[in-house]
Amino acid sequence: MTSPAGVEVTGPMHPRYDEILTPEALAFLADLHRAFDPRRRDLLDRRRRRGAELADGGLLDFLPETREIREADWRVAEPAPGLVDRRVEITGPTDAKMTINALNSGAKVWLADHEDANTPLWENVVGGQLNLRDAIDRKLDFTSPEGKQYALHDGELATIVVRPRGWHLTEKHILVDGERTSGSLVDFGLYFFHCARRQLDRGAGPYFYLPKMESHLEARLWNDVFLAAQERLGIPRGTIRATVLIETFPAAFEMDEILYELCEHSAGLNAGRWDYMFSVIKKFRTRGADFLLPDRNAVTMTVPFMRAYTELLVRTCHRRGAHAIGGMAAFIPSRRDPQVNETALTKVRDDKTREANDGFDGSWVAHPDLVPICREVFDKVLGDRPNQLDRTRDEVRVTAAELLDVRSTPGQHTEAGLRNAVSVGVQYLATWLRGSGAVAIFNLMEDAATAEISRSQVWQWLHNDVILDDTGERVTKELVERIAADEIGKLPGDPGDYAEARALFMEVAVADDFVDFLTVPAYERMP
Repeated sequence: MTSPAGVEVTGPMHPRYDEILTPEALAFLADLHRAFDPRRRDLLDRRRRRGAELADGGLLDFLPETREIREADWRVAEPAPGLVDRRVEITGPTDAKMTINALNSGAKVWLADHEDANTPLWENVVGGQLNLRDAIDRKLDFTSPEGKQYALHDGELATIVVRPRGWHLTEKHILVDGERTSGSLVDFGLYFFHCARRQLDRGAGPYFYLPKMESHLEARLWNDVFLAAQERLGIPRGTIRATVLIETFPAAFEMDEILYELCEHSAGLNAGRWDYMFSVIKKFRTRGADFLLPDRNAVTMTVPFMRAYTELLVRTCHRRGAHAIGGMAAFIPSRRDPQVNETALTKVRDDKTREANDGFDGSWVAHPDLVPICREVFDKVLGDRPNQLDRTRDEVRVTAAELLDVRSTPGQHTEAGLRNAVSVGVQYLATWLRGSGAVAIFNLMEDAATAEISRSQVWQWLHNDVILDDTGERVTKELVERIAADEIGKLPGDPGDYAEARALFMEVAVADDFVDFLTVPAYERMP
């Protein structure tokens, strides 16, 4: 393969990779890198400065300099084809089996994930792009090692919405002028280059979910990338549509501004609840009791600060004509244990009922068996309407103080909660390092976001001298080490199988310096 000047592909070229990593596609990535990577790095520096200000005692608030945007009357673009009715969205990585199952699931939308439910293993990065292109061409099939065959059915398939990696992640296998490229631009650029025209020919378009943003300036960068990409490939301006995950604490104070920056490309906002909880811990991890969360499973969507966040999201979206999409319920069904299955289905039904009644236009599930429940709940509220954008929730008034009211969260700090956090963190990282980003643990679907909650909560409890309510023991590094050894001893296989994951977990959960994202050091351990 001949690469354009200044571009180097360091990853192995497996069969068919040359169909994705073409000279033209790599030149497109190089253009994006050279035009936008300096701004990406500057915005990451801005994140770090803002984080230091919060650690030193600062607080978040709605921005005075953008008051006019919040108070003005404006609306985003009309919903694009395939994104008018989003009552059920299924999420998952882009391996062949998941791609087929998600598209066949009966969901309206599939979030094709290159981020939290995936790992940036080289084979996933390029193989996922091949699967997406083959799926759009209706040429994708898969046979499991057991001989089970999977194929796309002939009927309507879910609309594909791709989630690229966040701005903080790089791609070490594609270098431009000797520099690593942005994982965001690689995932976006390869899909857009190969599939934008294909999607338009099928009556849809190139649609995206944008993760981990912390400010409207980061949304502005994405919008400029969209404008440049459309112009470069001759795609009409405004064809791209993007839904932003509000999954960081700072972004909750800039929802209007984020929609405004993406206005002609905006498809709405999503309540990325698990990363949001992680962000709350991360941003105020040194601030003591006012921001100290109890056991993870005690922090439900009805606690005051989470309730304020989702209410504000629906009101903001519907005021601007944008979809409000609910979050992921982590409970997953079991086809082997009826009791576990019934518990999961009940909890998911309750969660989706709350969201539908609050005005959300749709919600996420992680398993095909949960699609019918989510659809049934939203059908009951929506009827024949494709959404409830007309429900503007004008009665909602959310203040900065309500968004910041973490202290009112009920719950305890328990040894069981600490053990769960350690066990989930180690088990997830062991799976992640092997190349899988979504795994069922203790009947919950864990991904990078929930693993982040687990390790950041351990760090917060340790560095804020938490005393466990049920045992009276102080959380120390020695206690975490002992619990890690205990929990690993309960897992299948040899304890040595978890050595690397355990070392990584301790690095990101108990070290004096807090690592912003566990996936960054984890990626360096990956080939």
